[in-house]
Amino acid sequence: MERKIFQDLQKWKKDANRKPLLIYGNKQVGKTYAVTDFGEKEYKTVAYMNSENNVMLEGIMQKERTLDRIIARLSLMVGDTILKNDTLIVIDNVTNEEIVKGVKKFGKEPNDYHIIMITSNREKLSQFKGEELQYRAMYAMDFEEYLKAVGNVELIDFIKSSYRNNKPMPFHSIACDYYENFLMTGGLPEVVQAQINQESDLKIKMIQEKILDCYRRELLHIDSFIDIQRADDVLNILPYQLMKPNRKFQYGLMRTGGRSKDYEKAIDFLNANGIAYKCYKISEVNPPLSKCKDPESFKLYLNDTGILFMMMHLSKSKLLTDDNLKYILYENNIATMIVSCGYNLYYYQSEGKAEVPFVIQTRAGKMIPIEIVNKNISKAKSLSLFMSKFQITEGIRITDENFSVKKGVKYIPIYASFCLKEGI
Repeated sequence: MERKIFQDLQKWKKDANRKPLLIYGNKQVGKTYAVTDFGEKEYKTVAYMNSENNVMLEGIMQKERTLDRIIARLSLMVGDTILKNDTLIVIDNVTNEEIVKGVKKFGKEPNDYHIIMITSNREKLSQFKGEELQYRAMYAMDFEEYLKAVGNVELIDFIKSSYRNNKPMPFHSIACDYYENFLMTGGLPEVVQAQINQESDLKIKMIQEKILDCYRRELLHIDSFIDIQRADDVLNILPYQLMKPNRKFQYGLMRTGGRSKDYEKAIDFLNANGIAYKCYKISEVNPPLSKCKDPESFKLYLNDTGILFMMMHLSKSKLLTDDNLKYILYENNIATMIVSCGYNLYYYQSEGKAEVPFVIQTRAGKMIPIEIVNKNISKAKSLSLFMSKFQITEGIRITDENFSVKKGVKYIPIYASFCLKEGI
């Protein structure tokens, strides 16, 4: 499967100031496959090492002081000569700080060795930080990558052209059908491949449940057993929190008398490790938005819409006939898209309960409100009220309908939401 990160890795390889690269992201998003695929296509050889419980690798990185000695020892370990500029060194499942310290030696001075580390443990990133490394986050596949995987590249070109020109997309209904399948499948490569192979719905569900179990095993890194259980409880109830009319996370649904301090550590772990994403409430819009957030009021989204679909126990027929359920999955998918762009999540709610699902502050300081049209709320005016109150001239409405522009608001069909990465 072709992933967007491939182009980023090509740029990294050619970068005159290239340093060892650390790629981080959740398990099952395709990090190892993407990196080894890049290595096989762009280098003569790939020296792959799994750092998990790898005492020999740790010893080499701790004891050897020069780059030549490290490379000589690594060559012996992998059983092949590591060549300057022609071998990609891949160190997978990195959690050991000593191994990272060893790799950092390659980032202190210019050299011709190419190293990529891979980790799923985001909480360790603060320990791994340093100017000797470069960093790249990787997420599940977006709809553009999904279309490439299922063999419909031409549809991508039509969507992008319509997005840039604000013109109706001629194959709108076809794109909608593909997107509905994407909502149910999600963007995790193993699940997408199963759909391409025309596996049964039961087989796809079993793969999704296996991935959910991988998330649960990640919870074992929490140092308190009670917080492990609480994080699992939060993960289990997350779909039901989103299915409420008011999707604000409510501790009372966890257990009678549940309080924020009981679940704070568990939720922070899920958020820090990218299993779930916190979207904070704001009532004012002043830069930076981080100062406007209410830390006690937030929504919690899952990192993959396909896993959410499975956890909601939905069927295709149920999804296609229930606009409220479809809206929840739309909202979750937009949240994952915003996070993959490197932005924090915020939603606006006034005292009068007018709500805008997402507000983004771009790197240039521009505020962009994003509303998702719900057919069951035909007279929704939240976006217009928000733009008027805060004197914002541009807004975005995500809809089932085709592209259009009305009164400074850009209407974008839900399947084209991946195009927002180009404009925010």
